[in-house]
Amino acid sequence: MDRTEMQLSRRGILATALVAGAAGAAGVTSPAFAAANKGPHAAVHGASFLLRNVLLETGYKREGADVVGTDTDKASLLVQDGRIAAILPADAPAPAGTAVRDGAGMLLLPSFRDMHIHLDKTFYGGPWVPPRKRTGGIRGQIVLEQTLLPQMLPTLEERAGKLVDLLQSNGTTFARSHCNVDPVVGTKHVELLKHALDQRADGFGHEIVAFPQHGFVSANLIPTMRAAMAAGATHVGGIDPTTLDGGMEKSVDAMMQIALDMNKSVDIHLHEPGASGIAAIRRIADTVEREPSLRGKVTISHAFSLMSIPASEMEELATRLASLDMSVASTLPFGGKVMPIPILLDKGVNVYTGTDSVEDHWSVFGSGDVLEKAKLACELYRWSDEFSISQSLKIATGGPTPLDATGRQAWPKAGDAADMVLVPASCSAEAVARLAPRKAVFHAGNLVAGTLDAKTA
Repeated sequence: MDRTEMQLSRRGILATALVAGAAGAAGVTSPAFAAANKGPHAAVHGASFLLRNVLLETGYKREGADVVGTDTDKASLLVQDGRIAAILPADAPAPAGTAVRDGAGMLLLPSFRDMHIHLDKTFYGGPWVPPRKRTGGIRGQIVLEQTLLPQMLPTLEERAGKLVDLLQSNGTTFARSHCNVDPVVGTKHVELLKHALDQRADGFGHEIVAFPQHGFVSANLIPTMRAAMAAGATHVGGIDPTTLDGGMEKSVDAMMQIALDMNKSVDIHLHEPGASGIAAIRRIADTVEREPSLRGKVTISHAFSLMSIPASEMEELATRLASLDMSVASTLPFGGKVMPIPILLDKGVNVYTGTDSVEDHWSVFGSGDVLEKAKLACELYRWSDEFSISQSLKIATGGPTPLDATGRQAWPKAGDAADMVLVPASCSAEAVARLAPRKAVFHAGNLVAGTLDAKTA
């Protein structure tokens, strides 16, 4: 494919516009973005307008086999009912009566997705809570929660809302939140968080993981977890089955059985390192292999055990996870060892990231900015060239990137959800490397953070 093919030529843009009407009428959505946006949500009321004068990436500049830059072109996007209906020339006239927003020549990117966060336990937006020295590891923190969480219940919705405001200001319009289900708070966290997030559905998408922080089988939590699913949780969670829950097979099997019985997805916290963690991953994979309805619905969060196995074994396991459409959510820890994210991506595993704890009793350092995670991945894995930095954006978006690995324009397409962010940058690589400010953030076409000039045609 030559450079001319990759660019959004005026003729190509107009052709896209002509087919967009039919695509929009048929409800067509690009497969990659549809997959990234699956999951039950409250009804969303999408906006309609013309977004004029934005910068779109159109292809890579190459010298031989090397990517040496990114090509861009100005365009306008027609948004209808929260979806991108057409991509038009930058100076295209707006349909009569259509609101017009000026993108001021800024780069348009897919909005971001925080795929591992705890919205229910944050102190964010409130007074400073001095962090305590940890004693007793995870179990010590659980003892602290037994007193702390009931005291925080009355302000859960307010605190979660303020954290969502922070996420939106950083370009994030979707979060998968792990939410405590335990012998102390029961399903109250799930109920309150779901209510808070449903009220914000026009500006923020979500999934909720019922998270048995204090133990699953060991805490006799199976009936309560089922109640949490009935209360609106989208994912069955889990916790270290060997080191914390006291029995790998029983714990994993209970988690997977609830998912099957109630047609839910799975996202397990798996901190435990070494052989026990790998055994748990393999048992989960065995269940997915036996039960095809679970394919595409299972995420391993943290998965620290992957840091400790030989490369050959890691490649074999990654290949298997990809074949079963299982995903990994990593906060990209670093220290003596780092997560084998490059191997996972190379084998086709969906890798997500999240900001995890944002100012809570587990950690006070979370920023709520997943674009920082993409930059961190570049630093950890030495993704230092234009191509690698550009493609690292998928870490923040949960998958979509303006250009695919071949340099073809992949986003936006007619039919995509109008979940997008404007940044003052020349390309994705610059946006990641310089953590470009998020000047305007849209969810379903609704402006949820930042400001833009607007008028009506």
